[in-house]
Amino acid sequence: MDKSQKLDTYYNSNHLFKEGITQLRELALQSGAEEDFKWSFPVYTLNGKNVFGICKFKSYFGIWFFNGSFLKDPKKVLENAQEGKTKGMRHWKFNSLDELDEKGVFAYMLESLENQEKGLEIKAEKTSKVFIPEQLQAALDQNKALQSSFDAFTPYKQKEFCEYIIEAKQQATKLRRLDKILPMIEKGVGFNDGYR
Repeated sequence: MDKSQKLDTYYNSNHLFKEGITQLRELALQSGAEEDFKWSFPVYTLNGKNVFGICKFKSYFGIWFFNGSFLKDPKKVLENAQEGKTKGMRHWKFNSLDELDEKGVFAYMLESLENQEKGLEIKAEKTSKVFIPEQLQAALDQNKALQSSFDAFTPYKQKEFCEYIIEAKQQATKLRRLDKILPMIEKGVGFNDGYR
């Protein structure tokens, strides 16, 4: 299925918030952003950079701004996507069509595009030292080729693998996650390469 078919399916399938996301799409297209489809959602870009996206869920619909932390947010409506983890992304959620402030949303879209033109964006943190969890270290110690593949990743990408294991609470979950990432490491595929 090509991009236009995915977009048509997303916007035209029956959903509680079909009318709301259609209105958001109209505003997005008026903003001058380029329409794309990534991570199962419509994403709007400027010069190939992600600026904002339109989402629908069971209990709400809305728009997220990839570098929303730079928005002035005069209406005080933006929420951090994942408190403590997300640095730049902000969401504006609507529980019903009545809550949709088209004029306000359009102003936020335009400001986010202006910010992108100015180059305002959260850069990935540079990390020099990576803490390798014991489960991964044991696998690396047993397999020289795996160790070489792991060493070939940037420290940032190594950290993504490590955090994926560290964040699991139970040992069984850590081991399942280890089983998932080992083939990726062997193939030289970064943990989040599919999203970049």
